Amino acid sequence: MMTRIANWNALSWLLIGFACLWISGSETRAQSKERFDKLRENLVTNVLIPGGITHPGVLKSVGETPRHEFVPKQYKLQAYQDIAIPIGEAQTISSPFIVSLMTQSLQPQPTDRVLEIGTGSGYQAAILSPLVAEVYTIEIVEKLGRETTQLLADLEYKNVFCRIGDGFKGWKEHAPFDKIIVTCSPEEVPQPLVDQLKEGGLMIIPVGERYQQMLYLMRKVDGKLEKEALQPTLFVPMTGTAEDQRKINPDPQNPTLQNVNFEEPLIKNEHIPGWYYKFGCSIVKDASSPEGGMVAEFRSDNGSEPSMLLQGIAIDGSVVKKIRLAGWIYTEGVKIGKDKERSPSIAIQFFDSNRNRIGYNYIGGFKGSRPWKREERIFSVPPATREAIVSIGLFGAEGLARFDNISLEATR
Repeated sequence: MMTRIANWNALSWLLIGFACLWISGSETRAQSKERFDKLRENLVTNVLIPGGITHPGVLKSVGETPRHEFVPKQYKLQAYQDIAIPIGEAQTISSPFIVSLMTQSLQPQPTDRVLEIGTGSGYQAAILSPLVAEVYTIEIVEKLGRETTQLLADLEYKNVFCRIGDGFKGWKEHAPFDKIIVTCSPEEVPQPLVDQLKEGGLMIIPVGERYQQMLYLMRKVDGKLEKEALQPTLFVPMTGTAEDQRKINPDPQNPTLQNVNFEEPLIKNEHIPGWYYKFGCSIVKDASSPEGGMVAEFRSDNGSEPSMLLQGIAIDGSVVKKIRLAGWIYTEGVKIGKDKERSPSIAIQFFDSNRNRIGYNYIGGFKGSRPWKREERIFSVPPATREAIVSIGLFGAEGLARFDNISLEATR
């Protein structure tokens, strides 16, 4: 048995820490609608379009779908930030950008019958609903499945059909499907899903090791899947048999980062191996850098647009008490935000076994122009930590920043 996961996008958790807003009881329904409409507009304009979402139907669907209905009440005003939000049962609702990217990659058509593996909150199904003929969606967590089935019915998504069960077994009674979208990350594509995809049909699925996954677009040709790598991604670990049977597992007692010098060849000339959620970042050659090779460069003249690069790791806080985080940083003409966190930084966020953020530290506060300099800090690891996200970027600052040789190691 597998359990559904939603994309764990960590910019997201930074923003959760920056803004915990609540809707006032005195606020009228009209004011709420106006506020949510504006937040959706900003999401499309400032995140999705700069991030490369171009499909008019996807942009329209995101602009009209009430994501605040799919999150717990305490997170309603964070619903239109590009963040993954906890929805209970150790699950999260995927970020709007990832949902949009996966939907756009499926090339949705009005006649499509789509199978979704991992209903979760129901948001992905809601985005697909106006774009296709029918959506069949499966959730393994019974409580979430019941709640989401009722929510989708209440919101009158009449072409969405829900089922509680093991998504990796598919939905044979309604097969074959034109498209399949998977929000779980197995090591290999489950054969029942291959069997239930139409000849010529498309499947989008994250595949790979627990913290090093690739989002693939696959097309069924002569009964087999031809795959195209889209970009690195991170989906939180599954639970159950599918997770337990992984052949390659991380070592949470010895956390390390991948591609720390950015020297590995780019994927499709754009995406960076080992790192994901790339916004405002390019890999460039810099002869003046510590190693005279490739570096990660961030440029921005708009502090409201995302500007970062992320990598996930396993880390056991009951064993690893402290970590040393380090890297080389170069800046030109940087203007930071009102607080030092909105600056060129190397940051780390700590999460417990339920994906709650339980700690945050960063090396940053740099402004103006400065030559290459190595920065290093030692941080305590919360004992309940089981996962972490390391991130680099401008984080709301304006100007230019370059990073090289990012490292993390446990200190004993």
